[in-house]
Amino acid sequence: MRRPLIPFFFTISCFLLLLFPVTAKAGNEKTMELIVVISYQRVPSFPPLPFDSLQIDPFFKKYPRLKYLKPEVEALYQKHGYHFLWYDSNGRNEFADLLYDKINNLDQEGLKIKVPYQEKIHTILLDSGNNENPKVEEELLMSSLYFFYADRVFKGIDPKKSKELGWYLPRKKQSYVNRLDSLLQDPSLINKPDKELLGQYYKLKEALQNYRNIEKNGGWNPIVFPSKIKSLKPGDTAAAILQIRNRLYISGDLKIDTKKNEYDDELLAGILKYKERNAFTPDAELEPKHIKDLNISVNERIKTLMVNMERCRWLSPSLTQNEQYIVVNIPSFTLTFFKKGQAALISKVVVGKSMNKTVVFSGQMSQIIFSPYWNIPPNILRREILPAIAKNRNYLARHDMEWVGNRVRQRPGPQNALGKVKFVFPNSHIIYMHDTPSKSLFDKEQRAFSHGCIRVEKPRDLAIMALEDDKNWTIEKIDAAMNRRVEKSYSLKTKIPVYIGYFTSWVDPEGEVHFYDDVYGHDARLLEMLLTDSI
Repeated sequence: MRRPLIPFFFTISCFLLLLFPVTAKAGNEKTMELIVVISYQRVPSFPPLPFDSLQIDPFFKKYPRLKYLKPEVEALYQKHGYHFLWYDSNGRNEFADLLYDKINNLDQEGLKIKVPYQEKIHTILLDSGNNENPKVEEELLMSSLYFFYADRVFKGIDPKKSKELGWYLPRKKQSYVNRLDSLLQDPSLINKPDKELLGQYYKLKEALQNYRNIEKNGGWNPIVFPSKIKSLKPGDTAAAILQIRNRLYISGDLKIDTKKNEYDDELLAGILKYKERNAFTPDAELEPKHIKDLNISVNERIKTLMVNMERCRWLSPSLTQNEQYIVVNIPSFTLTFFKKGQAALISKVVVGKSMNKTVVFSGQMSQIIFSPYWNIPPNILRREILPAIAKNRNYLARHDMEWVGNRVRQRPGPQNALGKVKFVFPNSHIIYMHDTPSKSLFDKEQRAFSHGCIRVEKPRDLAIMALEDDKNWTIEKIDAAMNRRVEKSYSLKTKIPVYIGYFTSWVDPEGEVHFYDDVYGHDARLLEMLLTDSI
């Protein structure tokens, strides 16, 4: 057990009071005032106890699995003149115990990893009789443990690994050397949200705890759908409805389980809520595909939450602090235009099919092209257009296309694959957003059909919002430019950040957790990396 804190200067002040008895004489007033001042002085949080910096190298030779943390450990002690940080006048400080508790509960952070040298750390921190005299090895072990925690919880897997998954959004670069000072001064900060993590991380963390509680209570049982019927509709009765009702009650889509086997209005409300959370068309019909989704186990949902918490670690909250920005989430097939922190426009989108995946990256929308030509990319020309021309010599004329040198382009007009407007944010992936004449695709739940670019259901609204603060453009002028069939480019006065992300679970402002299909299979690969991540 640690001894109660008795400030050194408080002890001195008591001794001084014995030497100088308090009197009412004027001549003693200054002495009394001095005593009071001394009695309220506090011991510095970091006692000036230095150690030999040459002991750092031998430490990391003894603990090679922590060697990758050596640069940050060295920077920490260079900053503090190689003084002990984890000990105060009473021995090992409070933050050491709090950090150890956090390390023992990494599963709450969506992590299942082995802590290096955990038994050694366990022995040190549980030895209550060995915590008063600073030891260099234990000091460096605690600092390494802190950076291990920060590395796993706040930074995430190595950026090289995230790029292997096709993630080209900028990874945050953050040192946690300075943050340790704040934590040592006020250890309770470790239990508060870190400003370097997206707020979404903590929402997913809360959802993870909820689903872990569901799993602890037994989860939900698979629903057996009647084999002889194609769907269930309001008014139907079936044994499966009892199972569906219980399943929706467990996941919180129904407030109560009435145990009725009839598809009534109450069940309909729960089904509509579930469909909205899981990117299904919000209708009353229950089909086998819905039952298949309902039968995804709670354990699989937990894994989904874990991988998306990991993705949140990679992003800096500063990305969302712009006055305006656009986010495209590939798995949910949605675009959201944020203005002053609020969702000002939400639009369905079509993204790249599995063989032409839309890349996860960011750019700056700098230009809008009205009534655009479609300059057909060489790979599409080679794989699709040239074989079509070989089969039908009138193919180009029928599709309003023309040769320009050794290239083919499609003229502005109703057949143009880019529709009436194109939104450009220059990038090496040659990806942009655009209108499309194929409007029926937006009625589908799964919308991965493009060659990689992003088709927008509400291109007119997007153009109006992007030019909202530009006095050169009115809504009438935008409509005219979109329908003139003459290409017109316009450079935005203020560039708009565009972030193309990949999140298969997300918690909305109302606290509802949404799940989306892993259309490109990124979740499985990331989960494997997380579960095999070791030092």
